[in-house]
Amino acid sequence: MNPSAPYLFWWTQTESSLPINIYKSKVINKCTGGNILKTISLIVPCYNEEPTVELFYNTTEKVFDKLNASHEEQYQPDYLFINDGSADKTLDVMRKLHAEHPDEVHYISFSRNFGKESAFAAGLSNAHGDYVAVMDVDLQDPPELLLQMVDILEDPKQDYDVVGCVQTSRKQNPIRAFLSASFYKIINKMSKVQMKQNVRDYRLMTRKYVDAVLELPEYNRFSKGLFSWVGFKTKYLAYEGVPRAAGKTSWSLFQLFEYSMEAIVDFSDVPLKLATFVGIVTFILSIIGLFFVVIRAMFFGGSVNGWASMVSIILLLSGVQLFSLGILGTYIGKIYLETKHRPKFVIAEKR
Repeated sequence: MNPSAPYLFWWTQTESSLPINIYKSKVINKCTGGNILKTISLIVPCYNEEPTVELFYNTTEKVFDKLNASHEEQYQPDYLFINDGSADKTLDVMRKLHAEHPDEVHYISFSRNFGKESAFAAGLSNAHGDYVAVMDVDLQDPPELLLQMVDILEDPKQDYDVVGCVQTSRKQNPIRAFLSASFYKIINKMSKVQMKQNVRDYRLMTRKYVDAVLELPEYNRFSKGLFSWVGFKTKYLAYEGVPRAAGKTSWSLFQLFEYSMEAIVDFSDVPLKLATFVGIVTFILSIIGLFFVVIRAMFFGGSVNGWASMVSIILLLSGVQLFSLGILGTYIGKIYLETKHRPKFVIAEKR
């Protein structure tokens, strides 16, 4: 006899009028001996990560084995890989994993490279788990931390809605390390939204928290800032950085700098105020200079000589004007992109 038959009979005879989500919860509860099954969606952006995708899956599966062995409640992983226009065979590896594990491995493939922020947006929009995690596929975000994260979110006494991660140390280029540290100091001074120094995208979130993030519709996105902006009670775990499991990073110093500038513009209007301040200071200095020229002409006779000085002043003022126009143009460009209402990504394939 089919072991599920009693539950099918129980369903058809007693609870045919219940909504399907309540029915599924009751069936799972009975079939697991009273242990509730919860789903943890794992959003994993990938760009040219052919060597790491399967390694990430195998490593994370072992973590879930430990998680379920140490808890009465059972947790089902829901892998959601996002192929961000990879040029290698990353998509083929995703297809292979989905074919082998169709119930727990899913993927979304973009029509081109839209960037990491678009991958996050696609993942959050398509993740339906009780908890949702954002992770890097290169295993620099240790999956083992999920054990602690789940314990924290499940503890009713602590009542956290999100557990984030902060990297305490990491072997990297000194210039890159300096720029990274400087970025957090600058943006925290320029923005009302405060972020932890060296905070990672890696985090585990409750359904309520994810739904709040999805309420933010902007096209230009900086996820670390959005995660901080929505608020909620947050716990941070510190861990030491580890090298990539395989492959190499696709982020250059220029891309990181550009990403940092995008973040500052997205979460601060200080650059606009700076342009205004520079303009006011320049105007005051010009008035002082004009006053000096007039006083000299009236009391000492003659004019101020020096073509070199005059040209230098003109170039300085022109530079200030162009600098201010550049800042203003950056903000106007952001507004322009928002008003076009283009999608954040285009999906070419989804399983």
